[in-house]
Amino acid sequence: MDDFRLNQMAPDFTLKSTGGEEYSLSKMVEESGDDWQLLVFFRGSWCPACMEELKQFEEEKEYFDKHQIRLTTITYDDREKLEEMVDEHGFSFPVLVDEDMDFLQTYDVHFHGEDAPYEDHGTHGEPAYFLVDDKGKLLYQQRQTSPFGRPHPKELRKIILYIRKNLKQEPE
Repeated sequence: MDDFRLNQMAPDFTLKSTGGEEYSLSKMVEESGDDWQLLVFFRGSWCPACMEELKQFEEEKEYFDKHQIRLTTITYDDREKLEEMVDEHGFSFPVLVDEDMDFLQTYDVHFHGEDAPYEDHGTHGEPAYFLVDDKGKLLYQQRQTSPFGRPHPKELRKIILYIRKNLKQEPE
């Protein structure tokens, strides 16, 4: 996407979770009242850094819920492996499967393809983070080109608090 900017409407998507439920951003925004959406793209169930991050998100989930942030994770990975991952770790947040790479392409997530300059577990998307407000507007985005440098869930808490505190009021 050439023009993916803050304060613009985040592109809608529809994906299925590991449990088979269908999720769309427009419906999540519509049904969440004043809550914001935190969309986290992770590399896959095979990635140790991602697994650590997902465990930390689970530990922090109560905080995010309390502060009206709905966490949804997304990946381009094998559905069966993801189902096993969710069951094994008891993740309570949605894990969506981007089988056709629609989210990855629409949200301009970095893709580590065959043409990448270094070997890294084959082809996959790299970590990315998107914060969407209660109207569907993009408030924050960060995309990685490697598994490192991603914000820790506690850092995301600080980022979200900063954005809430400094959010410009829309004219009436």
